[in-house]
Amino acid sequence: MWHHRAAHQRLAGHSDADVGIHALCDAIYGALAEGDIGTHFPPSKNEWKDADSARFLVHAGQRIRERGGMLINADVTLICERPKIGPHAQAMRQRMADLLEVDVSRISVKATTSERLGFTGREEGIACTAAVSVLLP
Repeated sequence: MWHHRAAHQRLAGHSDADVGIHALCDAIYGALAEGDIGTHFPPSKNEWKDADSARFLVHAGQRIRERGGMLINADVTLICERPKIGPHAQAMRQRMADLLEVDVSRISVKATTSERLGFTGREEGIACTAAVSVLLP
């Protein structure tokens, strides 16, 4: 989602560096007490190099359903100076909802800045937090 930044600024990562989806996956796996994204998709395995993060989020959603659970809500907060997230937030919410097979009303995406402090303030990268509520039987 972030590769359309300025031509001279791109995010680098083992897969596609989609920080929002990665943080959301980790929050889901954490809520299920199933480790993190690296537990399920080890970066040491070359098959995940440049992988589409959508595959990871689909898997996380499947893990909820396989456990007989339900995603109550997800809240994703991107921490960056640029790009501005507001114009993209609704599309991001819908994409995450579609991948998780839940109604978009259960997904929140927002952004904040670090007031020009730290690596995010210097526009050297993007950070993200995600919190989810999952109901398990």
